[in-house]
Amino acid sequence: MNIAICQFKINTLEILDNTKRIIDSIKKAKQNNADIIIFPELSTIGSFINDILESRSFVEEIDEYNKKIIEESNGIYVIFGTVAIDKDNIGADGRIRKYNSIFVAKDGKLVKQKHTDFIIKNNLLNYNEYNENRHFFSLKDLAYENNKTIKEYYNTIELDINSKKYNVAISFYSDIISKNSILNYTENNIDLIITIANNKYSIGNNNIINENLSNTSKKHNSNIIYVNNTGIQSSSKNIYVFDGLSSAYNKKGELIFEANRYEENLYFIDLEIDNNTISSLYKNENTYKSIYESIKYGIRNFMRTIGAEKVVIGVSGGIDSALSSAIYVDSIGADNVLLVNMPSKYNSNTTKNLAKTLADNLNCAYMIVPIQESVDFSINQFQSIPMIKNGKESFLTITQFMTENIQARDRSSRILAGISAGFNAVFTCNANKTETFVGYCTMYGDNAGFFAALADLWKYQIYGLAKYMNEEVFKKEVIPQGTIDIIPSAELSTNQAVDEGKGDPIKYNYHDYLFKAFTEVFNRVMPEDILKWYIDGSLEENIGCEKGIIKKYFNTHLEFIEDLEKWYKQHLISVYKRVQSPPILSLTNRTFGGAIKEVQNLISFSDKYIRLKKSIMS
Repeated sequence: MNIAICQFKINTLEILDNTKRIIDSIKKAKQNNADIIIFPELSTIGSFINDILESRSFVEEIDEYNKKIIEESNGIYVIFGTVAIDKDNIGADGRIRKYNSIFVAKDGKLVKQKHTDFIIKNNLLNYNEYNENRHFFSLKDLAYENNKTIKEYYNTIELDINSKKYNVAISFYSDIISKNSILNYTENNIDLIITIANNKYSIGNNNIINENLSNTSKKHNSNIIYVNNTGIQSSSKNIYVFDGLSSAYNKKGELIFEANRYEENLYFIDLEIDNNTISSLYKNENTYKSIYESIKYGIRNFMRTIGAEKVVIGVSGGIDSALSSAIYVDSIGADNVLLVNMPSKYNSNTTKNLAKTLADNLNCAYMIVPIQESVDFSINQFQSIPMIKNGKESFLTITQFMTENIQARDRSSRILAGISAGFNAVFTCNANKTETFVGYCTMYGDNAGFFAALADLWKYQIYGLAKYMNEEVFKKEVIPQGTIDIIPSAELSTNQAVDEGKGDPIKYNYHDYLFKAFTEVFNRVMPEDILKWYIDGSLEENIGCEKGIIKKYFNTHLEFIEDLEKWYKQHLISVYKRVQSPPILSLTNRTFGGAIKEVQNLISFSDKYIRLKKSIMS
């Protein structure tokens, strides 16, 4: 059995382009005597297409292109994910009914299921950034509507290849690995399981996929072919990268084939010949390697999507802007990157020199644009021009805190925006996830930019990735060691003087893990959980931070509680900042803007928290 695995780069909504490339791949598969060719889930349009599915003309166009693909199936089994429509029925959204489906075609016709022309997805994803229930009708909904069971609808398909018949189970990845796996409804022995997906990259997720597929093959004593896509897609404010890593497993659950990460290609395997086990490309690899490759791939493809070729990066001498600069240079080339240092009277010679060293190390064009004169002008202007009401004059007072925000806005809204226009470029947002969590940024200042490529990484991951870039990517010290060693600081006032050991109010080696517990843990942690763990002495173990760090930072219960409440309140208050932030490159399953769905709400603590607080304070 010669199988062609098409690890396909899906261009979102580009039905014509995707269809042409699907047909080209089918022709190549025929030339290589393939018996079957398999494409990923929703290969005609992509997963994250949002409400364009409300358009009847759009979904009817998909239907027309589905027919063109089916017509190309002469002499080969073509298996592809797409949208199927039922013009005679209404879907959950009240419009023409749509199914996330798999078409199996041979000799210009569909190979049908028991009661349907195609395979319908059963477990529609409705968590994190996924919202398939919004537009698609599931198999279980269809079965319930017709007073039937799922077992009556789903069956294996008999494929006739070279006069030999194979009993093949074809389904979606989420349908075969779920607790209520669709495979549980099959009665006959399965010769082969074919599963397709649209699985985005997420830190650590590939190991889970590998384990799920391996266990499934062993449980059903069957080979498995898994086909995933490459490319980037977007939903709301997030950009998602798809790394492919299509694979095959033997009946023992051993990996026998794995496609290259982020490579669009047509791979050929023969299950009856090539059954040697291999080592996974990603198993036991350095986590930062996959993070780096994903960010690089995301930057290149997102810039290509929006038609941008050059970037301007504001560099402070700090770690975030240094890492951002290094990755952009490696992604699009030093000639397309302009670094801009924008010192005020609060910026030390230390950080200014580090910014210059970074530019020299990366061989980038570099500008120094001082801001003190323009900041002073703005402050004097705001304070000297009167406000007039009923003939009476009054004047504004600009505080030190306001001055800090004026500096940040001057750097982004005036300098970086203006310079990027002159450089025919876009300018970046260098935010990390820790700062994003609490809104430690200035609106229209350092949270501005065309793209936030690092905003799904905690500060400790920023440092880890910077070390990886020096050691493994550039093979030399590109990001200055001084930048890695210096205390993180916005340098917006004398209270943040780095040469005096003063910096950001965030204690990153503790707060990273505290904020992560509020954000990325499957069962979301609340302040009462944190306080309970603090009381019983298990907080450091539960959130994963360094042992002993609580006593290092907090001398009293009051100090700990005040810190906890301060940052939790700040997190809730700053939703409006996250709503207005640039698009974030998703690298986890819990990314702000899509997977994490927030509301603007009043700040409150539960009765349980209040009782715990009273007990410890008494």
